[in-house]
Amino acid sequence: MKNNKQKKSNFFLPSPPWQTPDMNSGCGGDEGDSSALNNIIESGSVTVRKGEHLIHCLTIIGQIEGHYILPAQNKTTKYEHVIPQLVAIEESDEVDGLIMILNTVGGDIEAGLAIAELVSGMTTPTVSLVLGGGHSIGVPLAVSTDKSFITPSATMTIHPVRMNGLVLGVPQTLSYFEQMQERIVRFVSDNSEINPDRFREMMLATGELVMDVGTVLSGEAAVNEGLIDSLGGLSDALDCLYEMINERSNETENNTPKG
Repeated sequence: MKNNKQKKSNFFLPSPPWQTPDMNSGCGGDEGDSSALNNIIESGSVTVRKGEHLIHCLTIIGQIEGHYILPAQNKTTKYEHVIPQLVAIEESDEVDGLIMILNTVGGDIEAGLAIAELVSGMTTPTVSLVLGGGHSIGVPLAVSTDKSFITPSATMTIHPVRMNGLVLGVPQTLSYFEQMQERIVRFVSDNSEINPDRFREMMLATGELVMDVGTVLSGEAAVNEGLIDSLGGLSDALDCLYEMINERSNETENNTPKG
């Protein structure tokens, strides 16, 4: 269980590109709409309010960019944009929940794991929704939230760790690959219902992918394997998030001393 710690008071999301104002609030007409639109363009995120709940939507799309800048034609999610958002959401009294929407081909392993570890350590209620694909390092990201959803048409690709560029042909390189692979296996098995041996088996499967090693899971198969919690779409994920927020609010009220 995650610790239900008290958040700091009077804490607000930082200024752009991380601040994502409430699109439904009266924040100056066209100026407010323009600010929200700029945040979507800059960081792929937006904060919206429904009733009394303020929800932050974070998108993980394209390739996850890590320590090296990818070519301009690549669709990327920059981890230096995502990490400050997550810290701000966790510390904010205003944001009640986080929905993370994924359609990614993977990318930098360490950057992806860093984001996944931050999400899994949040006390703010979180859900993920896989649309299109949650491939490679997108798998740990998908399972890092409190509840995970996947649409029936989406797929998840599980494969071993790879590396681009210069690779030294020494035993230490293979050992490093194995250690990094085990980090992924351990994180995924700890944050989902899948057995680690079964995950390794799918990671190293032959005959599933053309000229490659690994396994492609449909949405239904990902749920049956215990990798993802439920089949569903946006409304299902949001309903689950609202339910978790309400449960947390009730627990907080019950635990508050009364004078």
